[in-house]
Amino acid sequence: MTKQTILGRVTQLAKANINALLDGAEDPQKMLDQLIRDYTNNIREAEDAVSATIGHLRLTEQDHAEDVAAAAEWGGKALAASRKADELRAAGSTAEADRFDDLAKVALGRQLRSEQEARDAEPAIAAQTEVVGKLKSGLDRMKTKLTELQAKRDELVARAKTAQAQNQMLDAARNIDVLDPTSELSRFEDKVRREEAWALGKQELAASSLDAQFEELDALGDAAEIEARLAALKTT
Repeated sequence: MTKQTILGRVTQLAKANINALLDGAEDPQKMLDQLIRDYTNNIREAEDAVSATIGHLRLTEQDHAEDVAAAAEWGGKALAASRKADELRAAGSTAEADRFDDLAKVALGRQLRSEQEARDAEPAIAAQTEVVGKLKSGLDRMKTKLTELQAKRDELVARAKTAQAQNQMLDAARNIDVLDPTSELSRFEDKVRREEAWALGKQELAASSLDAQFEELDALGDAAEIEARLAALKTT
């Protein structure tokens, strides 16, 4: 996976619009669960790729530092050889002086190559450093996005549970309305009222029978009085 591919993928994932994805989902909770799994895997893969990119950058930086150190070292050797050549030439040892001057030239050639290698590596190091910075920022945004996904999922699950509990409560209330327990009380009250009316009917019937008996008794009394008066008339 190239640096550009890694950077493009991390940037795309970090910019993902959660709400837009959820709006088109048939089951948002399942989609969030899948997104969390995918994001976790993508972050792990991106971390591996970024680690490899950082490792390559650090190796390049080490090579550059070694080239810079080598250039300084060869420069020091060239200076030492040149001074030795000057000392030998001053002492009349021309051949030896020339040999040390040649060594100084060799050292200067090595110094030039090391400096050139260091300069050649600097643009690559700068570019890799920029890429690594963007990758790290992208990873941070991805991790933030993952936290948002997890929070969104927890919120959705909590809302779903609340809605389910409310629906159960409303269903129970609707069942209570359909099977109104006060209707049983009304039927029982009607039964009691019928019993009371039956008792009143019996009382009224009993009272009517008693009145008839007293009327019969009064009639007998009147008949006796009539007979007594008739007997009195006959004796006068």
